[in-house]
Formats: sequence, structure tokens, C-alpha cells
Amino acid sequence: MSARAAIFGLSGRVLTDNEAAFFRDADPWGFILFARNVETPEQLAKLCVSLRDAVGREAPVFIDQEGGRVQRLRPPHWRDAPPAALFGKLYAEDAGAAKEAVWLNHRLIAHELRSGGIDADCAPCLDIAIEGADAVIGDRAYGPDAGVIAALGQSAMDGLMAGGVAPVIKHVPGHGRADADSHFHLPRVRESLERLTETDFVPFAALKHAPMGMTAHIVYDALDARAPATMSEAAIAHIRGDIGFDGLLMTDDLSMKALSGSFEERTRRSIDAGCDVVLHCNGDRKEMIAIADAAPLLSGPALARAEAAEDARTQLDEFDVRSGLAKLDSLMAGVAS
Repeated sequence: MSARAAIFGLSGRVLTDNEAAFFRDADPWGFILFARNVETPEQLAKLCVSLRDAVGREAPVFIDQEGGRVQRLRPPHWRDAPPAALFGKLYAEDAGAAKEAVWLNHRLIAHELRSGGIDADCAPCLDIAIEGADAVIGDRAYGPDAGVIAALGQSAMDGLMAGGVAPVIKHVPGHGRADADSHFHLPRVRESLERLTETDFVPFAALKHAPMGMTAHIVYDALDARAPATMSEAAIAHIRGDIGFDGLLMTDDLSMKALSGSFEERTRRSIDAGCDVVLHCNGDRKEMIAIADAAPLLSGPALARAEAAEDARTQLDEFDVRSGLAKLDSLMAGVAS
């Protein structure tokens, strides 16, 4: 594999000739889609084919399909999946039912994604709901209990992988306590390492076997008071060592305003800190050119992790969609939104 250590977005619903030529030369490892890229199931499937044709291989195609506020595929062509917090509420009443519901929800998500050519989902969100923190996570979290999040996060991963979709746990090592939205500002977490180890880090340690993880653009004073985790050698050493995560580690979107510096600098700092792959989402070709110039080709442990993540897309169990939908509706019937 000669792919570059990057995942790129694109501008619209059809791959332009200029984009295709750029992707052919840059050869990013994968692609990511957003609502601007999606119109109908047929259009989506054609777009995914054209992306893979541009690089001449079965490159992973990612999307953020968590449910609730964060889902790029929406009605009328796709299901409106519940937010994570509703499953947390169900867990308080019946843990077994909640785990089954989460599995079913993500197996249905996997079916929808694979039907359109998408085979990697930036989910589940393993962040903890913290009262008083910035609302960017909110009901995207399964709740405030790290053990519950770990249990439901595992069910989400299992459901996605049963449908041939590789999951990405996020945002390592935890975004729930952030005091700002990293799309717009650089958050800082001031809690002690002992406190974080007992709370925020727990779900990520429990799911350290996940094939992929996404970093948080957050400064953790207890790990590195000068750099966000994405660009911190100390923070990523903690993710790899103490938390024990050994899957492919990708950055959150490098175009987010939490980060500063040129895109070459953002890329080099992230890779030098220990990220395997950089993610860039907005489809701006000038920015992507800068990233492609700075991002290395995948090699060594990063290449091995990328290959393992690709293998996570291959399991595809038989599944009755209609029965799955009915069962999920039954399990969630009494859960207040």
C-alpha cells in the first residue's frame, strides 16, 4: 500500500475532474463525506464508486453517523436514528435491553451505510456527559457513567462491525469535560490525571481494542499543558501506553479552529506526535494540497494499523432489516426523548 496518511473530504455531490486528478496524485488513504455530499442513495453509491476509482483501490469511505444531532444521512431517504443519551436512559431501566437496542441501532446504521458504499463510521462517541461543560457533546454521550458508556460503546462497535462497517471511537482521550467547542476554540481540561483516569479515560481503555480512534483537539493540563492531544507526544504516549489503545489513530478535523498554524505545520505536528493519519473535512483543495505535501506515506506500525482497520470492514452477517427495526422500536417505545 502506497497510500498517504490522510483522509480527505470533497466539495459536493459529484467528484469533479479536478478533485479526481488531485486524489489520484495525492492518493489519500481514505475519504470522508458530509451532508453536502449526499442527496439520494443512488447518487451516494455512485459518488463512493468514483472516489475509489480515483485512487484505484477499495479506500475506506467515512461518515459521521452517530444518530441525533450528528448524522449526515437523514430522512426522507434514511432513518432518523436516536441520540446516544436515549440509550443511556434505557440502560438505567434495563441494561440488557439497552445493549440490545444499541446493537440493533448500529446494525441498522451499518446496513444504510454499506448500501450506499460507505464502510467506516466515526462512531461511537465515548465521551462522558459532564454537567456544566460545553454543550458540543451533550446528548451525543450515552450518559455520565463511564461504565455504562463502555458497555454501550461496545454494543455500538459490535453492531457496526456485524454490518461490515469499521467503527472509530471518539474523541480520545475524552471530550465531554471540555470548556469550549473545538470547532471554534481550543478547549482546556484542568482535572487531575487521577480524576481523568477514573472517569473520562475509562471508556477508551475498555474499548482499547477498537480498530480506529479519533483524537480530541483539547489541551489536558495533566498530560501536556502546552499542546492539544492531537499534537502532543506526551498525550498520545498516554493514549498508547496507559490507556492501551493500539488501533489506527486519526486526528479530528485539521481545519477546526481549535488548531493554529499552517496546514503543513498542523500535519507535521500531528504525525510527529504519534497520529497515524490526519483528517481534513471541508474539501478545500488548497488546504488539502498543503496537507498532502506534508503527510507521509503509510509505513511501519501505521501501515499495519491501517490494514487492520480495513480488515474490520469485511464481516457482514445476515440481518433482517424489517425485524431489526421492529425490535428496536419496541425496545425504545417507553424511553422519553
